[in-house]
Amino acid sequence: MHMNAIAEPEEVSTLTEPDDSWATVVATVSRIETSLNLWLSQSHGLGLTDYRALALLSEAPDRELRISELATRIGLNQSSTTRLVGRLELKGLVTRDTCPEDGRGVYAVITETGLDLTHELTTSYSEKLTKLLTTPPTATTSSTANRAFRTIADLTP
Repeated sequence: MHMNAIAEPEEVSTLTEPDDSWATVVATVSRIETSLNLWLSQSHGLGLTDYRALALLSEAPDRELRISELATRIGLNQSSTTRLVGRLELKGLVTRDTCPEDGRGVYAVITETGLDLTHELTTSYSEKLTKLLTTPPTATTSSTANRAFRTIADLTP
């Protein structure tokens, strides 16, 4: 090598097989959620989190959940969930109700309109999710991640 020449560093992966597989899974989940969010937004004017909230409420006893419980189940903080419920309330999909036991707790309650929309979306959402889950992995996906995605595809009805 000449004195003035600068050696290019070799590309060395610092990820181990489990790290590489996990990174692939995370990237794939992100791709799937982005696709679902775009589809729901374009076809129904809802975000993925909106749909998840409606689905949870539709399955809850009395079709209601405390906002704090909804937040936990969706994976948002309580403030974000309060704003989410507010957006759904403006669309007529949920209402708020105070907790009769303590007066401080607030419930999100799905409306008939919200319930109808959730039921209408359930089949097409499941079909879309199944299609995304069973899409063959790319050639760059690690063998461990490939096995994981084949297992998901095998388990998907």
